[in-house]
Amino acid sequence: MIAASDVTSMLFALKKILSALLMPPVSSILLAFVGLWLARFHRRTGMAVVVLSLLSVLALSWPPVADVLVRSLEQHPAVTPKQLPQAQVQAIVVLGGGADTVAPEYGVDVLSRGARERVRYAVYLQQQTGLPILATGGSTGGMRAEALVMKDVVEREFRGRVRWTEMESLDTRSNAEKSAMQLKAAGIERIALVTHAWHMVRATRDFERAGLQVLPAPTGFKGGQARKLYRLLPRASALADSSLALHEWLGILAQHGLDR
Repeated sequence: MIAASDVTSMLFALKKILSALLMPPVSSILLAFVGLWLARFHRRTGMAVVVLSLLSVLALSWPPVADVLVRSLEQHPAVTPKQLPQAQVQAIVVLGGGADTVAPEYGVDVLSRGARERVRYAVYLQQQTGLPILATGGSTGGMRAEALVMKDVVEREFRGRVRWTEMESLDTRSNAEKSAMQLKAAGIERIALVTHAWHMVRATRDFERAGLQVLPAPTGFKGGQARKLYRLLPRASALADSSLALHEWLGILAQHGLDR
């Protein structure tokens, strides 16, 4: 008999695979193969599809395009620590952003760059307000739960303190549902939510749907970077940002579908 946790992990892996297939550059490559296949029967149509797929990769690799896509998600402004007591915030919730595999130079699980940005900002807010932190993030691939890795980083490297760890969730929606259960049990209903600015729209809606009052506290703003000459040239990093933004918009559309 398959355990419920195994089913959840398999569904999570399936979602990740489908997402990768739908996002560039994989989707563009697949579209190019479709064009080559079509060219066997209708050369003009097939080659047009191939050219379209190549142009899509080029466009999404252009920094100005990536900036527009990312800025479309950065809808919540930055907050200052003094806004937390003004909003009667009772706790800080920081979302996991990915735990890397064991780093050979450290010999332990380490946080991804994105997760470290979130943790650093959460600790900064805690140091300024004294509010408790909840870290949320589960485990994939046999690794330690990300929430535990976040707790280690908060307490050993940033001299902060994590009061609660939510270690079962694998996506933003379950982050919200399972975190809300812990917080409500502690009598907490108003939170400052820390995640990346491009992720905040979907994350805020999930936590509000879980019954919490949310003050968005975004970090890691990516859009609107300095206008330098080299940013007018296509870059792999711009393609990564475009793919990230499109992935997030896909998640928002799916979220709207669940709301109906």
